Amino acid sequence: MKKTYKIDVDCANCANKMEAAANKTEGVKNAVVNFMSLKMTVEFEDGADPAEVMPRILKACRKVESDCEIEF
Repeated sequence: MKKTYKIDVDCANCANKMEAAANKTEGVKNAVVNFMSLKMTVEFEDGADPAEVMPRILKACRKVESDCEIEF
């Protein structure tokens, strides 16, 4: 399953670091952060519940940028 979320990120470098953090999160098959459109596309592993995975992604992204927001 693939879903797109609106993300609030301040710089392209932070967006790259958030993408790397999201890709290391359990339940994520692939994540891409587009800084220009302020969107994050997440492809979830089979059987993963997006409602459980997204808070973990947000927590990982906040380690990069503490005021990061993801609308899910």
